[in-house]
Amino acid sequence: MSSFDYPILSRSDIISILAESQIAAVTDNYFKNIKPDFISNLYTRLLIYLDALNEEDQGQVEFSALEQIENPDLLIGSFQVMNLYCRLREVMASLNCPMQFNLRDLIKPDPRRTEHFLSGILNFCLYKETKMNLLRPIVEELALLDDQRKEWEAKISQLNAEIAGYSEARERELPLVQEVESKVKELREMIAGLNSNQMSLRTSFRNLKEKTGQMDEKISKAEFDLVQSVQENANLRSKIVQSPDKLQRALEEKKLARDEAKNAERSAIQSFQEKTATVEVYSKALKKMSKHFALMQAIHEQLDNWKNTKGSYKKKEISSLRNLPNI
Repeated sequence: MSSFDYPILSRSDIISILAESQIAAVTDNYFKNIKPDFISNLYTRLLIYLDALNEEDQGQVEFSALEQIENPDLLIGSFQVMNLYCRLREVMASLNCPMQFNLRDLIKPDPRRTEHFLSGILNFCLYKETKMNLLRPIVEELALLDDQRKEWEAKISQLNAEIAGYSEARERELPLVQEVESKVKELREMIAGLNSNQMSLRTSFRNLKEKTGQMDEKISKAEFDLVQSVQENANLRSKIVQSPDKLQRALEEKKLARDEAKNAERSAIQSFQEKTATVEVYSKALKKMSKHFALMQAIHEQLDNWKNTKGSYKKKEISSLRNLPNI
């Protein structure tokens, strides 16, 4: 049922809906001869089901109203009926019931009118139940969100408490932090001074290193000059004649060696000249022999040609003799 309407229900439908909704267990006989107590009890159950009437309010009458009556015990039932009647009129008016609900419908109910009023209330009950079923997931989700909200609020409270604790600890430790910061500042200034001293020391060390390099170069040059001087001194000392006799003997030995070398050179030249002459003789003989060999080869070729010519001539002569006619 998407929207509330007002169809008239049959008696069996009314009984079935009351039983399914667990409002009341009634039979068809209750509607054939409707009694005021039955219908009042049924209307009361329906109003309680619709949350239009609380069970605690049922049967209670205002104490100020009872004080105005001489015998309130005799009229308590009447007050309950009037209270129920007023609530039913409000409900019927809100349901836009085409029939007007009156007090007679409670005291002397008519079956047709009663079924009409019950149809309106039960139709609204069905409509409400349908809407509640549609809204139930949303309500459950809202309940879940509300639980989550409470959890987050608890966590936020816990975090706020922790933040407050940290803030208090920070306030307590603030003097110590300030003292440490001042010491750190002093140490940084000291480090800056030490860094400047280190830079100056590095500059001095670099200058000393350059001077040391220059000194090393000068020392190396002096050592090289000293070595050269020592070598020159040794050469000069080697040139100094220690003994004239030894020098004379050395000169004579060198002269003898020179004379021997010259004699060997002359003998080698003489031997070379002799061999050169021999080679020239052999060369001349070779040339003559080559000429004779060429001449002999030419004679041999002429002889071969003559032999070949003679043989061919004889063959021609024999063939010519064979060709002569017989006489």
